[in-house]
Amino acid sequence: MISEIPNDPVMLLSYLNTQLRDHYPSLEELCASLQLDQQALIKKLDAIGYAYSKSQNQFQ
Repeated sequence: MISEIPNDPVMLLSYLNTQLRDHYPSLEELCASLQLDQQALIKKLDAIGYAYSKSQNQFQ
């Protein structure tokens, strides 16, 4: 089942960082679990100036 995630980039940022903080040890695991396209998420958040930090496990 594909999860419903926010379409708005700022809401998406908040949603992903909350999920990463509370439930997933990495972006890879989050994407695998929720059946999300990791590169599409990275590109969408890059468009608003955020990049994924593996060491912090969040978009900054």
